[in-house]
Amino acid sequence: MGFLDIDNVTKSYGAVEVLHKVDIAVQEGEFLVLVGPSGCGKSTLLNMIAGLEGISSGEIRIKDRVMNGVHPSRRNIAMVFQSYALYPNMTVGKNITFGLEMHGTPKDERERAMKQVAQLLQIEHLLDRKPGQLSGGQRQRVAMGRALVRNPDVFLFDEPLSNLDAKLRVDMRIEIKKLHQRLGTTIVYVTHDQIEAMTLSTRIAVMFDGYVQQLGTPKEIYDSPANLFVATFMGSPAMNVLPTRLIECDGALHALITAADAQEHALRIENPPPAYAAYKDAQVLLGIRPEAITDPEGADRNARNIQPLTNRVTVTEPAGADTFVTMTMSGKDCIARMRADADVQPGRNFDFAINMDKAVLFDPKTEQRIA
Repeated sequence: MGFLDIDNVTKSYGAVEVLHKVDIAVQEGEFLVLVGPSGCGKSTLLNMIAGLEGISSGEIRIKDRVMNGVHPSRRNIAMVFQSYALYPNMTVGKNITFGLEMHGTPKDERERAMKQVAQLLQIEHLLDRKPGQLSGGQRQRVAMGRALVRNPDVFLFDEPLSNLDAKLRVDMRIEIKKLHQRLGTTIVYVTHDQIEAMTLSTRIAVMFDGYVQQLGTPKEIYDSPANLFVATFMGSPAMNVLPTRLIECDGALHALITAADAQEHALRIENPPPAYAAYKDAQVLLGIRPEAITDPEGADRNARNIQPLTNRVTVTEPAGADTFVTMTMSGKDCIARMRADADVQPGRNFDFAINMDKAVLFDPKTEQRIA
């Protein structure tokens, strides 16, 4: 049982079920991110927690109190919207304290709470301005201040950074992370940006087509994706997924792949999970992250199983600290992540080092990870 329990929750519009038996227990102080593409159901789920959408079946509980049918104003939650939703005719200070005023909080308490929140968010100098005089980042801070001042049980964030430019998104991401670390608040945060999900969360629920595809820590989601959707959605660039066949050679399992020159190469798999044995001599999908394919000098020194592969380079993309290299493997474009000073040239062969410790296999029919 968690601080916030989403227990077997479904949502239907008429005969169409858009959320399917979502089951998540959020612990007190946890930062849960709901991530997925547009239309996956993440904002619908957030609105159900807030009380803005009804629940078709199942229960939502906060501090063991059933929230089904409870009015949003009586849930002790605070929501930060993508659009900020500030009152344009009110000052920043008034926007922050308006909710407290509506709940009958005495003026001296409102003033004290406003000053504490303004100091925390470093917006003391903005209290007498109106929203139209603020930048996007400042408006977002005011929207957060309005939520913080109420001291709710749960904070809900609905894509709060999507209207900001790239640099400001990074800055605000850091501010939200600091805020969570300082206050230890319970947060449910919706985004379609997997970088936000990875950097902010203590746990991630990856959603697609109304289902939670995987629930886990950022490391679990990244290193051990439950299925092909999670593998390719989380990570930038995405995980490489290559058709391969498992063969046994010299008493060990190998993944057989084809280089650009049509030559086959067997990549050894050390200490494979027992489930791999059932796929011997069968077609599977090999998943490997771009950073696990590099040059011998840049390979992970702690890796136990680095497999060499010579292959022709198709495209190089310098990206400051890294160079991304595209090649063809098993008929698919495959991206490697190199050091900035790696001597890689398009059209030439290069000696790659593949960290097979990081490889995962998927069943091509079910698209589930083999483990």
